[in-house]
Amino acid sequence: YECSDYTSSDDKPFTFDSYMITDDDLDVGQLRLLEVDNPIVVPAKTNIRMLITSADVLHSWAVPSLGVKCDAVPGRLNRTSLFVAREGVYYGQCSELCGTNHAFMPIAIEVVSIDAYAHWVCTHIDTDDY
Repeated sequence: YECSDYTSSDDKPFTFDSYMITDDDLDVGQLRLLEVDNPIVVPAKTNIRMLITSADVLHSWAVPSLGVKCDAVPGRLNRTSLFVAREGVYYGQCSELCGTNHAFMPIAIEVVSIDAYAHWVCTHIDTDDY
């Protein structure tokens, strides 16, 4: 993922990867095939514009509980918007049969307050561990 509104101290965009947590690494109460190591963090009650593309094959970025689904097509930018009123964690998955690991492409969006979001950005923008 890339948060292009923010750049690190070396003037690079704020980017991070988000991968599914394996069954062996799940904690009690976590959802199998849906939990990720680095969720997307967004502020609540804020209009968010998302630009979606793919580096390899067709994907479809979908979070049904937020009413959002957008195709990710190599070489093309698709745009969608998001407005989430309530804080919480929302889950989705790639909803395009895109290859052998299709079933292992979860999406987790953590919606937080504006203050918590600003803290998250400041804490992670110059680190390589997120």
